Amino acid sequence: MSATIIGTSPNRVGGIGRVTGSQQYVADLRLADVLEARLVTLDCARARIISIDASAALALPGVRLVMTAADLPQPVPRFGPQLEDRPVIAVGETKYHGDPVAIVAAETKDAADAAAALVRVEYEELPAVFTLAAALDPAAPLVQDPALRPGDRLASTNVLREHPIGWGDVDAAVADVVVEHTYTFPMVTHFAIEPHAYIAAPDGDGIAVWSTIQHPNWLQKVIAKVLGMPLAKVRVFAPDPGGGFGGKQHAKYEPLVALAAIRAGRPVRLVLSLEETFQAVRRASCEVRVRTGVNRDGALVFEDIAADYLIGAYADIADRVVGKGSYPAAGPYTVPNVRILARSVLSHTVPSTAFRGFGNPQVNWAVESNLDEAALAIGMDRLEIRLRNIAHRGDAFIPFDTPADGEWSQTVTRAAELIGWGSPLPPGRGRGIALGIKSGPTTGLSYSTVRLLGDGSVIVFAGTSDMGQGARTVFAQIAAQELGAPLDWVTVVMGDTAIVPYDQQTSASRSTVLMGNSVLMACRSIQAQLRTMAARLHAVDEALVGVDRGVVHLPDRDLSVIDVLKPGLGRLGGELTGNGEVRKDADPSHPLSGAPAFFEFNCTAIEAEVDRETGDVTIVRHVTVSDVGRALNPLQVRTQDEGAAIQGLGHTLMEHYIFDEVGRIRNLGAIDYRIPTSMDLPLDLVSETIENADGPGPYGSKGMSEGALLCVAAAVGAAVREAIRVPIRDLPLTPERVWRALQERETA
Repeated sequence: MSATIIGTSPNRVGGIGRVTGSQQYVADLRLADVLEARLVTLDCARARIISIDASAALALPGVRLVMTAADLPQPVPRFGPQLEDRPVIAVGETKYHGDPVAIVAAETKDAADAAAALVRVEYEELPAVFTLAAALDPAAPLVQDPALRPGDRLASTNVLREHPIGWGDVDAAVADVVVEHTYTFPMVTHFAIEPHAYIAAPDGDGIAVWSTIQHPNWLQKVIAKVLGMPLAKVRVFAPDPGGGFGGKQHAKYEPLVALAAIRAGRPVRLVLSLEETFQAVRRASCEVRVRTGVNRDGALVFEDIAADYLIGAYADIADRVVGKGSYPAAGPYTVPNVRILARSVLSHTVPSTAFRGFGNPQVNWAVESNLDEAALAIGMDRLEIRLRNIAHRGDAFIPFDTPADGEWSQTVTRAAELIGWGSPLPPGRGRGIALGIKSGPTTGLSYSTVRLLGDGSVIVFAGTSDMGQGARTVFAQIAAQELGAPLDWVTVVMGDTAIVPYDQQTSASRSTVLMGNSVLMACRSIQAQLRTMAARLHAVDEALVGVDRGVVHLPDRDLSVIDVLKPGLGRLGGELTGNGEVRKDADPSHPLSGAPAFFEFNCTAIEAEVDRETGDVTIVRHVTVSDVGRALNPLQVRTQDEGAAIQGLGHTLMEHYIFDEVGRIRNLGAIDYRIPTSMDLPLDLVSETIENADGPGPYGSKGMSEGALLCVAAAVGAAVREAIRVPIRDLPLTPERVWRALQERETA
C-alpha cells in the first residue's frame, strides 16, 4: 500500500450498525436473570425525609428489592470527580427535583413501575434556591453542608469556588469608550438520542458494570472506591454511546445500581426515561457582566468579566467547567488588561456537568456580544474590530500560556467571504460574526496497543469512547496508513476495561490528538520491529531500511509489509505488537493545572431574517469555519462542525428549563422542551476548515468538534440585533422575546 488514506473520507467504521439500528447500545443488552430498576423521587426540589415505607411495594409479586439510604453502608458513600459530595442516594434530604430517595428492583419493568409508585415517603418541604439571585442572597439556605468543605472560607455560602484570572491593570487602564452590559445564558440539557442506561451484575468476587459512560476507566475507579474493591475486581463495559456531549462523562447512578446488584445477588438494570435524563444532566446557566474598554481606533484596552455559573446541587465536574470555560473569556484577542472572575454557585437544581464547549459558550455569548456593542459605539465595522485585535500565530494572547497556534485571521476572513460580509441586505435581515476559542486538554494519559497479525491485518486496542465523533474510523485510518493494511482489515476494540489499556477520558476534543498520537506511536513501534526484521532477513544495515505507508524500503528494492512479515515470523507464525503512551502531566503552577495542548478556534457568521409580526427568527445562511490543523477525515470533520452548529442553535433560539415555585422542572421531555428539528435548520449551512498542518496531533491535526458551537449565540444575536435594531441580552432568542423587544422599541 503506497496511497495515503489520511485526508480521505472512507466509510465510517461502525457506521452501518448505527444507521440500520443493529448496533447494540446498553439499553439493548439483555442479561439473564436481570432485575429491572426504577428510581423513587419526590415531587419537589428540597425536602427533609422523615420516613420511607416500602412494605406495600415489597408485597407486590415480582418485587425483589427496595433500597434506601438506611440499607447502605454508613456513612452512605459519596463520590464525585472534583469533590466527593454526592451521596449514592439521598441522605436526610433531597437537593433537587429528581434526587432519588429509593431504588426499586423487580422481575419486570411494569412491576418496578408499580412498586415505585407504592413506596410511601413522608417528607417536609424545605426552603430552596433555584436562581442566582436567590442562591447569592446572604440569607439563603445553604445547598451544601459546610462540613463537606472543611477549611473553605466560602463553606458558609452557596459559592462553591471562585476562579480569578487576569493580567495588566484593569483599574488603571484608560479607554476612549467603555461599554458595560449583563447577559444571561439558559439552563439546557444534552438531549442525546440514546438514554442513560446502567447495568450491574455480580461477577465472581467482583462486579461488572455496563454504562453509557464516556470515561470507563474513571468509572472503574469510582465503583472500586464505593464498593471497597480493587480495580482488578471491577470490570466496566462501555459500548459506544449514542451521543454524549459531556453528559455521560462521569458517574451518575452506576454506584447505586452496583450496590443494588450486590444486595440482590442478581444483575440489575436501570434505563432512564428522557424525562429522568433531564433530571440527571444539564449545562450550567450563567449570568455574565462585561465591561469592554476600547479606543476609537478599535484597539481593545481592557476586558473586565464577571461570570456566575449556576451549577446545581452537587459539584460533579461543574467547577472545572467554570474554571476552564471562563479562562479564555477575553477571546482570541491581544488585550493588554484583563480581569476575569468566575464563580461556581450551588442551587437546588439538577447538578450540571460537562457539555460540548465546556463553559465557553456561556461567556462567549456575553463577551462577543459586548464587543459588537463596542464596535457600534465607536462606529467601526464589527468584522474590522475583530481583525484589528486578533492574535496571530505565536502571540502570547494569554501572557503566561500557550501562544496562538494558528493563523486565525485566515479563518475569520474566509467566514466573512462565505457570508458575503458588507453586501447589501433586504429589510428585516441582519448579519453577525463571532469568534470562539476553547482551551484543549491540559492534562492527559492515553495508552494503546496495536497488533499486526500474521496475515497483515491489524487490531487496535484503545480506551477511547466513540460516541459519534468517529474515533474508531480515525484510529483505523492511522493504523492502515502506517502499517499498509486495507481499512477493512483493521479492527478497533474499545469499551472494556479488562481488555483495552487505560485512557484517562474522552473529552476536550482530545481523542485524535492524544489517543491518535498513542496509536501512531504503537504503529511506529511495529515499524521499528519490521525494520529490524527486514535487516535480518536481507542482511542489510538496519539504518538503511525504511518503512512508510505499508512499504518496506530496502537499499535495492521495495517490499510490502506482508513480504517481510511472513518470512520474518517463520513457520511458528505469531504477530508484532506495539504499545503507545502519550502523557501530558499536570503542572500545579498553571491556573488550569496545565497549558492547553492546542486551541480550538472557530469563526461563525450568520445571516438571519426576523418576522416582525411574530418575532420568529429564520437562519438564512449559517457559515462555520474552523482551524483544524489537518482534517484526517474531512467528511467527519465537516459533519462534526455541522452538528455542533445546529446544537448551538438550540440554546440560542429555543432551549431552556422552566421551573415552578417549588423547583419542579415543568418542561420535562420532548413535548414541552424544544430542540432544533428539520424545520429549524438554516436554509443554507456552509462548513469549511482551515488546514495548515500546525497541530500537535497525528499529521499536524488539532482537536475539533466543539468549536462550531462556541460562538453561535453571539453571531445569531448580532444578526438579530442588526435586523431589528434592538439588542437582546438574554437567551434564548425565542419568538416571544424578540417580539417583545420589538414592541418595547416601538413604544419607547
